[in-house]
Amino acid sequence: MTKSELKEFLDEKVELYNNPNFIESDPIQIPHLYLIKEDIEIAGFLAATIAWGNRKMIINNAKKMMSLMGNSPHDFVMSHTKSQLENLETFVHRTFNGQDFVGFIKGLQHIYQNHNGLEAVFSQEHPTIQHTISQFKQHFFEAPHLARTEKHISDPMNGSAAKRINMYLRWMVRNDNKGVDLGIWKSIASAQLSCPLDVHSGNVARKLELLTRKQNDAKALVELDQSLRALDPNDPVKYDFALFGLGVFEGF
Repeated sequence: MTKSELKEFLDEKVELYNNPNFIESDPIQIPHLYLIKEDIEIAGFLAATIAWGNRKMIINNAKKMMSLMGNSPHDFVMSHTKSQLENLETFVHRTFNGQDFVGFIKGLQHIYQNHNGLEAVFSQEHPTIQHTISQFKQHFFEAPHLARTEKHISDPMNGSAAKRINMYLRWMVRNDNKGVDLGIWKSIASAQLSCPLDVHSGNVARKLELLTRKQNDAKALVELDQSLRALDPNDPVKYDFALFGLGVFEGF
């Protein structure tokens, strides 16, 4: 395919998958349950954190997280009691357990009390959004936590593609009026975002010659970002819908 043919093909796939029907089978439905900004961003962050494995299990366990917080995520983060935190210890999603959940609540409370909230931390000036993610991880774990909990936030400066946080940022930042991404953060431009890179999107990107590197790591993400920005410099991560849809729904 020529570059123009490839762009046309991918734009058509974006149109196919970037619509409200996508929500019912995707973890993005969790932040869509809420109307208040802080509830949306906390629900989205926690849902994205456990977004690996079977998608139905992810959605069910994310709903369980919300239920354990009384379906008021921000209020719970800011004003939980000791016994309410202890109730979280029954939670488990794969390797993310109840103690990790408690650590994440403390980390979120610290972000809101001492760093003006999630949007403010991710809006800080850094060379790239991947540097910003690395800095966010440092701030998040300034709060008391177990060492094991740190593995649940990836650090791009350590070579990770940080798929789940890049996906979360897509949810919060992109605002294209299609009804899928929430677009509630106005201080970050869509042009700054990186594509969530996982097995599905990586394999499709290689078949389409958007990516040559074999590992799905930070270097691969830089390469994929460059390819997607060449197709649309203002909104490169819209192509996540195309790559994901082709891989998961079409077995491309």
